[in-house]
Amino acid sequence: QVQLVESGGNLVQAGGSLRLACATSGLNFRFNSMGWYRQAPGKQRELVARIHLNGRTTTYTDSVKGRFTISRDVAKNTVSLQMNSLRPEDTAVYYCNTDPPLTQHWGQGTQVTVSS
Repeated sequence: QVQLVESGGNLVQAGGSLRLACATSGLNFRFNSMGWYRQAPGKQRELVARIHLNGRTTTYTDSVKGRFTISRDVAKNTVSLQMNSLRPEDTAVYYCNTDPPLTQHWGQGTQVTVSS
């Protein structure tokens, strides 16, 4: 049974930082590329950061480049997202999943709210 548990979301002022964490289980972690996704109210879920299964290659959507950093710990089966210089438009529920996503196994997500 695949489980994805996100944590670390919070209310933060614009310009602030947060670090999100995702604990995974039941997943062949080292053989999957992983991603952080977000869904803002009234919008579709989007992939914002991806780390290749090689653990080195990362990609980001344009709006977060230079501000967000994705990383993974294969020994702990966890993936993290360091978010700096947060903006109100980063407000969303953040989810982790494989890339491409296992659509049957979305976690509950973690809420990030950035106030202006």
